[in-house]
Amino acid sequence: MRFKINPGDHTLIAGPNGCGKSSLFRILGHLWPLKGGVLRKPSFSEIFYIPQRPYLPTGSLREQIIYPHTYEDMKKLGKTDEQLIKLLEVVDIDYIRIRHKGLDIVKDWNDVLSGGEKQRMAMARLFYHCPKYAILDECTSACSVDIEGKMYNYAKSLNITLLTVSHRRTLWKFHDYVLKYSGDVI
Repeated sequence: MRFKINPGDHTLIAGPNGCGKSSLFRILGHLWPLKGGVLRKPSFSEIFYIPQRPYLPTGSLREQIIYPHTYEDMKKLGKTDEQLIKLLEVVDIDYIRIRHKGLDIVKDWNDVLSGGEKQRMAMARLFYHCPKYAILDECTSACSVDIEGKMYNYAKSLNITLLTVSHRRTLWKFHDYVLKYSGDVI
């Protein structure tokens, strides 16, 4: 297989279960080693990977948004809590900050948040880091279609090139290209 994705070439990868869609993303995200062929891609700092079940470390609500950055990293970048609150508003989960009385509350967020809230938190994290490319592996499968659309539109407004694996046909309209795996063994 040979293909090239330029900045702004929003690409959706579709195909039957088990055909290798997520495997491709795991290789792109450095989660699996490349066993053969040639892979040319932007630097690690220009790509952000969001899986279906995002990692949420025990820590403050702020730390969920800025992960893997620290608060000191955030400050060095000139980012503010007000900007983080805006991101929570964009993904429609600012009520979590309000309910827990701020960004400083420390919790095991894996136990606190629902599946859809975890996925929206991961999208807020994507917007905070604002990479050139986002690898999105079924990362909005537990979100409603309207919230999913809002998040995809916002990512595009930030000029983040989207590479998405999803079974949802509702996401096709946010992409310029569809790469369909047939499921055939080569």
